[in-house]
Amino acid sequence: MFKLGLLAVALLVVACVAVSAQTAAAPSAGVGYFDKSQVQQAMKPGTVMYNGKIFRVQIGLRAEAGEVEFHAKDTDVFYIVSGSATFVTGGTMVGGKPIGPGEIRGTSITGGDTRTLAEGDVIVIPDSTNHWFKAIQKPVVYFIVKEVTGK
Repeated sequence: MFKLGLLAVALLVVACVAVSAQTAAAPSAGVGYFDKSQVQQAMKPGTVMYNGKIFRVQIGLRAEAGEVEFHAKDTDVFYIVSGSATFVTGGTMVGGKPIGPGEIRGTSITGGDTRTLAEGDVIVIPDSTNHWFKAIQKPVVYFIVKEVTGK
């Protein structure tokens, strides 16, 4: 199941690279390849593994609940490598404060959809959607593919 999930993430990255290519180029132009040792070394929160024209790939780690996040222009795709958490999307942000253009952080969400994220799960969070790691049952390591349309 884990290998299948990594394959899905890899295919998503390859598809995004193909979509972002705007001109004919050498066959390997724009390809981002990361062998197992590079991926393991990158398993630190916030590590950006690839920063393309319309998306980037980075690593996330959650050992405890975080702030509510809102990105006006960025879509997030999370692939959960390990761990489990209670995750909330939508609803109304409480205590929201802007931290930058189109970026707001808050303390909690009222309402929204609550689900458990666990190893092998993928969740796509469209831009302008509140999202929050409300509780962590087991520290979560996850790949983040972030569409950066506001770049």
